[in-house]
Amino acid sequence: MATNDKVAAVYASALLDLAQKQGGNARAQEVGEEFRELAEVIRSDKSFRALLASPTVERAARRAALDRILKGRVSDTLLRFILVVERKGRLSHLTEMEMAYDDLLQGLFGKTEVDVFTVDGQPLEKTTEDSLRERLRSATGREAVFHYAADSSMIGGIKFRIEDQMVDGSVATRLRRLRESIIQGGGATIRGNTGRFIG
Repeated sequence: MATNDKVAAVYASALLDLAQKQGGNARAQEVGEEFRELAEVIRSDKSFRALLASPTVERAARRAALDRILKGRVSDTLLRFILVVERKGRLSHLTEMEMAYDDLLQGLFGKTEVDVFTVDGQPLEKTTEDSLRERLRSATGREAVFHYAADSSMIGGIKFRIEDQMVDGSVATRLRRLRESIIQGGGATIRGNTGRFIG
């Protein structure tokens, strides 16, 4: 999924550059996979999130705990990166950094992340998805990787986000635009025919 976090993008770019220097795109992908697994642990483990974010944990103790927990479970490359992030006081951005890294990685392999929002979060029908994927490929020159999410505020239709651009095709938005068009167009029609309405 795309992220607009500028801090995350800077750190993710630095990590990608380091991974590529170590072993090209193959190494970059390996680091991406282990970073994704770590981000999933952060999202699912409340106590680990507390260790990363709590202001009551002394920084030296946090660094020691991270070293103890992660050493041997992630590569030295990712561990050193996380310790640098900790020294800079940016651990609260870690999951966003993983998302930004994944965005960069997808771009490297000619893919682009697309967040697709529907009422229930269920995938589109295959023919609709294939059509959308083909249109996006024509527009961006990249293969779309879809991530589905629910948006209960929608009446129907779809919305999708590519990087930082939201494309809204929801029913609610179409109805709002229709209403605005009627109000603006209807007002002009009434003003143009005032004599007919009065006389």
